Amino acid sequence: MLSTRPALFTNRVPLIDRAETTPDRKALLDQIHGAFETTPNMFRAVANSPAALQSMWGSFRALGAGTLGARLGEQIAVAVADRNACEYCLAAHTALGRKVGASGEEMAAAQAGQSSDPKTQAALRFALKVVDHRAQVSSADVQDLRHAGFSDEQVVEILAHVALNLFTNYVNVALAVPVDFPSIKLRHAA
Repeated sequence: MLSTRPALFTNRVPLIDRAETTPDRKALLDQIHGAFETTPNMFRAVANSPAALQSMWGSFRALGAGTLGARLGEQIAVAVADRNACEYCLAAHTALGRKVGASGEEMAAAQAGQSSDPKTQAALRFALKVVDHRAQVSSADVQDLRHAGFSDEQVVEILAHVALNLFTNYVNVALAVPVDFPSIKLRHAA
């Protein structure tokens, strides 16, 4: 006998509609919509908690004004997303990386934790070591970043990018947020 029940949603929390929500959520979702010219599903899922949405959006805005640059931030994001098997973040950050001038080849290499640029390679290697070893890195690992040309400010920003991407990866994977960016195939299974 066939079931007459509607199909289950792929997400595990409602996706908040900015036109039909509380003023605090709407204000943040309007900012996000203005930045992306759409409201990505990830932010709509996180909007179930105004505090979490404010935290996430504030982190994106702050790091966007940091010293690393958007291209490196997106390369770190795809490396971390692939390592955590986050299809949503991999798709979103690949698209965003292309938007800020990275080639498809650069983003694919970053997804694998690679770059032909030695400075970028050092940042990706460090970011993935932080993820793989739960931040149990050595003084030598930090010193390697300095030798590659990163300032102490940038070392901390690399860590902040990793932390933000762990937050977004965990949200998207745990809540099965539907991907609303062009899909990219994962390389690494978590």
